[in-house]
Amino acid sequence: MTEVPEHLRKKAAEARAKADAAKAGPASSTEETALTAEQQEAASKIPAHLLERSKAAGAKSGGGEAGGVVVTTPGAGAPAATAGGPVLTGPGGNTQRLLTVVKSGSIQDTKSSPQDKVHTWPHLLVAEFAAALFITAFILIFSIFVNAPLLELANFNETPNPSKAPWYFLGLQELLTMFHPMVAGVTIPGIGLFVLILAPYIDRNPSAKPEDRKFAISLMTIHLMFWAILVMIGSFFRGPGFNFVFPWEAGLFFEL
Repeated sequence: MTEVPEHLRKKAAEARAKADAAKAGPASSTEETALTAEQQEAASKIPAHLLERSKAAGAKSGGGEAGGVVVTTPGAGAPAATAGGPVLTGPGGNTQRLLTVVKSGSIQDTKSSPQDKVHTWPHLLVAEFAAALFITAFILIFSIFVNAPLLELANFNETPNPSKAPWYFLGLQELLTMFHPMVAGVTIPGIGLFVLILAPYIDRNPSAKPEDRKFAISLMTIHLMFWAILVMIGSFFRGPGFNFVFPWEAGLFFEL
């Protein structure tokens, strides 16, 4: 059973003392068993406007509880109920006083949590456009000082040996020497592109720190090293007939 607070015990004791004093004095039987409105308000410490509202609500509901608010005050011998409901008493006959006020509005306080996201425009596209301008300017300035690696006109009566593709296709040409053209030209590059397409959906880590992006860094490192090794083999280790040679023995068979 819940223990009654000390301040309620004191109020109940004061109410009993007043009731005993009223019984002992020369008062009528009606005055001994009832308190005036001012005495009830002083004893209950409840504002008058709340008592009036409770009485009006009780009258409208036909004697029920006043809008969910039950108010009891100590009386002479038995506590008085303003809403006409049953009188509730605690341990030792102490009168319990209950007043509940519920504020209007939602009980849950919904607040938008900050998210680590930015809009594509202008944050991302401005940075990409600036990078594209920088690369374009670099290529333009580089082409002014370095001539394009163009050879003489092709002679269909004389096939160069070795016949090599441009450096950016030498990795694919190297694969053609190892696998069937269908496997080297379609299957392996297609699998690589498909894995790169799925990479953002597999690794959803939003962090920009390298130590937190081990999967993405490992995948891109494997991709770059795979093609870089193939390009270097095709450029420096392939001689006449596209046979494997050592560049420090047979020389270089590679032109930009």
